[in-house]
Order: sequence, then C-alpha cells, then structure tokens
Amino acid sequence: MTTFAFNDRDRQLLDGATADFRARGGHRLPRSEAHYESSIAPWPELIRDVDPELLPLPMPPELIPEPLCRRVVDICERTCVPVEMVAAPMIVAVAAIVGRTVGIRPKRCDDWLVVPNLWGAVVARPGFLKTPVIAEALKPLARLAQRAREQFEHDREAGDCRSAIVKLEVEVLESQLKTALKKSGDDSTIAVLREQLAAKRIEVEAQPTERRFITHDATVEKLGELLKENPRGLLQSRDEFVGWLRLMDRPGHEGDRAFYLEAWNGTGSYTFDRIGRGTVHIPALTLSAFGGMTPGALRAYIAEALTQGRGADGLLQRLQVVVWPGAMPNWKKVDRAPDAAARDRVFSIFERLDALSPAFVGAACDDDAEIPYLRFSPEGQVLFDAWHADLELRLRGDDLGDRPAFESHLAKYRSLMPSLALLFHLVEVVDGGKPEAGVSLGAARLAATWCDYLEKHAERVYASETPRSAASSLARHIERGDVHDGDDVRTLYRHGWSRLDTAERVTEAAHILGTLGWLRLVEAPSAGGRPASPRIELRPDFGVEQ
Repeated sequence: MTTFAFNDRDRQLLDGATADFRARGGHRLPRSEAHYESSIAPWPELIRDVDPELLPLPMPPELIPEPLCRRVVDICERTCVPVEMVAAPMIVAVAAIVGRTVGIRPKRCDDWLVVPNLWGAVVARPGFLKTPVIAEALKPLARLAQRAREQFEHDREAGDCRSAIVKLEVEVLESQLKTALKKSGDDSTIAVLREQLAAKRIEVEAQPTERRFITHDATVEKLGELLKENPRGLLQSRDEFVGWLRLMDRPGHEGDRAFYLEAWNGTGSYTFDRIGRGTVHIPALTLSAFGGMTPGALRAYIAEALTQGRGADGLLQRLQVVVWPGAMPNWKKVDRAPDAAARDRVFSIFERLDALSPAFVGAACDDDAEIPYLRFSPEGQVLFDAWHADLELRLRGDDLGDRPAFESHLAKYRSLMPSLALLFHLVEVVDGGKPEAGVSLGAARLAATWCDYLEKHAERVYASETPRSAASSLARHIERGDVHDGDDVRTLYRHGWSRLDTAERVTEAAHILGTLGWLRLVEAPSAGGRPASPRIELRPDFGVEQ
C-alpha cells in the first residue's frame, strides 16, 4: 500500500478542513472540498461480493411439451444434467425439421410471416457433458439423416444403372437425328427426335439429391448448395459455437456474416456469385443452429462485440434459445436402459414432422405466398396480443435504455414467441392431437412461459453490459494489485482494461465499489487549466479479514 507523506501546508489544510467539517455538523462537504472528507470519514462495512452472479434458473419439466417430456427427463436422469441442457437443443431440432414447411402469421389480419427456425446454445464449463448431451437431444435428426443417407446411396446406385441405359438411348437418338437430317426428311420427325434427345440429355444429367437434416462444418458456399437442395432448411450444429461466431469476424468473411443474418430470417432467398462456382441461387434460405459454449469464451466474445461494435448488426442477439445452467445436479449413479417407449415416441414425432403436409394442419397459402401459414386460434390470439403489447411497451420504455444489446435481444422475441407456439402446436398435432382452428391457447401460453424463462438466462449472458460488471472488473484488478492508492481515473482507463476503457465506466465502477466499502473516489482540487481527474483512495484494511 502506498503511503502519502504530508508536508506542513498539507497538515494545515487538513486541520482546517476537519474543523470546518465538524462545524457543519458532520454533513458532506461541498464538491470542491470533498477530497478532504476521505481522510476523516469512517469507512462503511466492506462487502466483498461485488457482482453476485445471477442465479441459474432450473427448468421445471412442466415447461417441456408433454409428448417430448418423458424423453427429455429420461436423458437428464441417465446423464445427471439439468433439464434445460436437453430441452433447448431438442426444441431447436424440432424447428430445424419443420423449417419452411409451415410458418405462422402472428397478427390477426396482417401478413407478417414468421418461419420457426431457431438458433440456440448451451453455456457450461468444460466437463459439463455439453457435447454428448446435445448429441443425445439431436439423435432424432441424426436417425433421419442416416435413413436419408441410405436411401440416397440406393437411389444413386439405381441411378447409375439407369444413367448407363439412358446414355445408350441418347446415342441411338443422335444417330437417328443425323440420319434424318442427311436425308432432309420430314420436319415433324426431326422435331420429335430433337425433343426426345433433349429430354434424355436432361435425364442423364439429373442426379439424385440427398435429403440433409444436419451439418457440422460447412463453408458458406457449400452450405448454400446444401440449402439449395434442401429448401425446407436444415440444422447447423457446432461443438464450439463461439468459434463459429469468431470465424465471421475475420477479415474476408464479411459475406459469411450477411449470409447467416439472412438465413436466420428464414423467409428470403440468396444468390452467390463466385468465380469458381459461378452463380448459385438459393430460392429458400432457412437455417437453424445450435452448439455449446464455455462461459469464459462467451464473456470474452460479448465484451469484444459490445466494445468494438460487432454486435450492432444483431447476429449475437439471434441466439434466442440460450440456456446457462448453474452447478451440475448432485451426482448419483444411474445405470439403466433408456426409456424405449419415450424414445420411440419422440422418434415417431420427428418422422411425422418430416412428412408433414401443410394441408393436414389446416395451413393456408395465399396466391402470392410461397410458405403456407397458420394463425393463432381466437383464444391464442388474445393471449399473443396481450403478450406482444407488453413487450412493445417494455422496448419503448426507459428501463432498457442503458442496455442496448439486451434490449436488442428482447426485440427478437417478437418472432420467438410465435415460433415456439407454432412448434409446440405442431408437436401436439402430429402426436395425435386434433388440428384446431389455428395455434392453440395452450401452445401460446407455453411459448410465453418459455420466453419468460429464456429471458432469465439471457440476463446472465448480457450481464457484462451492466455497470455492476464494470465494478466487478475493477474489483478484480484491485485484488491483483493492479490499482494503487492514489491512482486517478485517467490513469486507470488508459490501461484499456476490459469494461474500463472510458473515464465514465471507471467512474461508475468506482462509485459502486465505494458503496461497498472497497474505495473512495476523491475529487482532486483543480490546479488551474482543466479539472484534475478524481483519484482512488483504497480501503487501508482491505487485506484484513473482516
């Protein structure tokens, strides 16, 4: 701890200030004299817990759609992980299988359309079983993908045999056409031969395409080709999701970012123009995404995104289904076979969603609309209207003004709630429920509850945007010995420390730590010219156990 020596003049000033302070009855000195107060006022009680982490919110099983619930709980019990670690990827998998098959128009009359594709992630420390648990939740998609792969191989083998025959037919037609042209025969005969030859050449070039459900590591160009062949959409699964986000921040990958931003919307098209690949037009660009993150990697990425302006385009806020579990449940040995009935029920739901006909669920399709859609039932519409009005009032109020990234995240809930409601409704219908006149009240109510639940997890994700986070950062530097007694605000922010890179942030953080008894922010007297920067007076007994 640095010790400051007082000269005679300093002592005279201090004694005078003390007398003046007592004459005022102990009240706070004027701002111009406040720097003297720090040496005589008692220190408040020290509170070391600067930034108590937002408590995790376990997911109650009641939040899981009933047809999926037994399967989710079964996985959690056998792996001893929180319910939300399985529920979140499974719901995103449902979104991927539905894709553009059917959308929802949330308003009663408006043509605003939402395609229910979702992005999400599980945030947990290494060793939390993120990878195997996510893989287990996505197993219905993997099973469909394996079947599609086997069918594709069969079709390709059959296509190779058929292609050989068609090539011979092309040779015969070419010979016949040459003969007809040499003889200057009947024009109608030549026209027929030309049509037949053109059709056969197209048949030769036609290749079977593989129905894809999931991809793990594809370039944007390759992903574009996959989406062109799979217009319903598919799922991008990444083991390290932050690595995928950082890839789009690298120089030369600006086009990747624009592609993914458009793919999240799910309603548009996209065109690549590349020298090597030529022009690739994707008429239906729809992509769901899910992965795992570690808290440290996520915090670092968010801090950089918020300070360097990369979060301004809303890419980060498109991660709507993010869950951040707390500590793992108490471990207990569970060694039993999976619940086969629950597993098979979920597998059957995914198979039926894959084969879903929009007409089966009563979806409408306007003459100029590409995507069939549902609306809410009358009861569900009342609930959505009330929920939507409440959200818009919050977004237009003052409570979120100092947290722009979190505010932008909540703004994306305009599409999240109707997307979830549609997915929950479709799961119920294909599981044997009756298609109602629109998305049911029960599905809408469950979706609204999910939004409330996910918002709590989002608060943990965007906690670095709060002033309390800057105070936590300053506290860590104090504990490491990076901050010295007498350092001024200007000196501290010039270090460029995370969340403390401006005078305003350092000052705000110091004020918070002041209320917790860590330090005092002391106004320095002006020596003429520009005002002196306030200095930090550290608590002298900080290292002593309180």
